[in-house]
This record gives sequence, C-alpha cells and structure tokens, in this order.
Amino acid sequence: MNLNVLCTRLGVEIEPQLLELALTHRSYSYEHGNTPNNERLEFLGDSVLGFVVTAHIHDLLVELPEGELTKVKNAVVSARALAGVASDLGLGEFLRLGKGEDQTGGRTKLNLLADTFEAILGAVYVSKGLDEARGIVERFVFPLLQDTDALRENSDPKTTLQEKVQEQGKSAPIYETTFEGPDHDRDFHARVLADGVVIGEGPGFLRIDIDDEEGIGTSTRILVRMSTSTSEVLDIHMGHTVFISGKIINGQIVD
Repeated sequence: MNLNVLCTRLGVEIEPQLLELALTHRSYSYEHGNTPNNERLEFLGDSVLGFVVTAHIHDLLVELPEGELTKVKNAVVSARALAGVASDLGLGEFLRLGKGEDQTGGRTKLNLLADTFEAILGAVYVSKGLDEARGIVERFVFPLLQDTDALRENSDPKTTLQEKVQEQGKSAPIYETTFEGPDHDRDFHARVLADGVVIGEGPGFLRIDIDDEEGIGTSTRILVRMSTSTSEVLDIHMGHTVFISGKIINGQIVD
C-alpha cells in the first residue's frame, strides 16, 4: 500500500503513521489485538468539516435564512456526499479492513468511506493544522455546492415531497412498504401515494439497524431506489411508519 500515492491525490503530505491510523477501520483493529483505529480521528475530522463548511456557506449564501443554510450543510456533509468524494479519491483501495469486512464489500460501503474521509481530514488537521485541513475541504467538498437549490431540495426529500403535493392540492402522501424473504435476506419494495395514486416506488435492501433516538424501539434503515436518478434512505419505526421520497421532475410529481 503506497501511501505516497494517496498523499499526492490529496495534495498534502501527512505523517505516515497518522495517515495509516486514519485508514484503519475498527474491524482491522479487532482482528489485530484491538490496536488503535480511526474513530477518534473521524470524530475530529467531522468537527473540522462542519466548521469549515458552515463558515463558508454563511459567507457564500447571504440570502438564505438559518433553516435553509442547515439544509445545505446537512446535504454537503452527508454520508452519501462524502462517500462520493472518497470514491473519487480511491480511498477504498487504501483501507485497512478486517477479513470479514473486506469480504463483505467494506471497501465500497458508503458510511465506511465517508467516515474514512473524515478521519483523513482529522489527520490532516493534526499533522498540518487548520489551513491545510480547510484546503482539503475546499478542493473536494466545496465543489458539491455548485447547485445549492438541488442540495436544499434533496436534503429532506420527505418534506420536499409533501410540499410539492400540497402545492398541487393533493392530500398528504401515504407511505407503504412490503418485503419478501427470510429475516437475514429480505427484499423490500416501497411506494408513496397521493390521493390514492402511486407517485413513486422502488425496490430496496436492508442497510443498518440502529436504536431509535426517542427510545421507542428500533429504527431500520433501508436504501430504496425510487427511480434511475433518485435514491433515499427510508426510516421504518416500529415496523409501521415509512419515509420515502417521490419522483420529482422540474418541480412536478410524476405519476
């Protein structure tokens, strides 16, 4: 693994041991005697990223109120956006993963790639300081801000869909999901309806189980591809409420 290649792509020299740590997933750590992993650097990089992006959009988008600025920021620092940046940099090939994680496609997992990018940003901050870390964000994250209107619309697809439905005088969207197969390998299908008409649907697959923040139960996240150009995360709480986005083209809901 030639870390000089990665440093060249990043445009900054990072202390080799620190960069290696930033690329070390906890699965590798576990299989090697619980050696240090990249989670602390990820924590640091997340804060650096949030600060740099927030300061930039505050100065750039002077006409937007706080709520709209939050939408832009959340979209830019989302796992999906950062995973795209990480993929462009080819971070997957440099990851230090445990055998099991590697065999199950860890080098292409969105959350893992996004976390690694944040860890590298943290490593740059520790190794070179804030100015160099800001340079990384400027080179690889700021280009995502070229279409802020699209970012705001896609940052909260459920709310965007509801607003579009109401603008057209339709009733509130209804979300439905079905699944087939055993618990460990289910195929999901979700759809959204307005006034009894299906306005978006698509297949999906299980992504991750997390504890519900309100302590109600478990939230199961499913990635559902609603169309060739839209894929969003669904949150199913207690197996009942499903949040999905519809297919919206030029501001209109397409049946």
